[in-house]
Amino acid sequence: MKISPFKISLALIIIGMIWVSIIFNETEKIHDSVLLEQSSSFEVESDFSGTGIGYYKLYMPEFSGEEVFVQIIDVNQNVIQEQKVKTKMSVGYFDFSENGLHTVKITNISGKIINLQVEFGNTNSQKMFPPGIMILVGAVALMIISYMKIRNYNIEQPEENIS
Repeated sequence: MKISPFKISLALIIIGMIWVSIIFNETEKIHDSVLLEQSSSFEVESDFSGTGIGYYKLYMPEFSGEEVFVQIIDVNQNVIQEQKVKTKMSVGYFDFSENGLHTVKITNISGKIINLQVEFGNTNSQKMFPPGIMILVGAVALMIISYMKIRNYNIEQPEENIS
């Protein structure tokens, strides 16, 4: 059985994607749901170590134009990032560089009660470097192989001087 370079590069991409999803699935994250009253706040804390990239995901199931204000607060109570969210689902990323409890603070700035689901955690981006390289190598190889196949492909054209 002959394995083509095309299949090898495709396998590299698929294995790399599965590896990244496994790493992301194994990360430490916190899920919480809350009914947020008008002008009230809600906080979720997570313990981060080292440096890396954290994330938060907000989901409002019964969304009808509500707004929330999100702040990411570090160990020293400094605001790392802040953002207004006006969509049903929002995902935000932030850099952290200190060990300790980091907090996402969500404030309801709309005039209605909001049903809100929050996910807060670390992406473990340092562990994703090897599978990222695998995906990159597979994608570049796939493009080169595809180019070589297309370049060598000839379409037969009818002769122009047919009498």
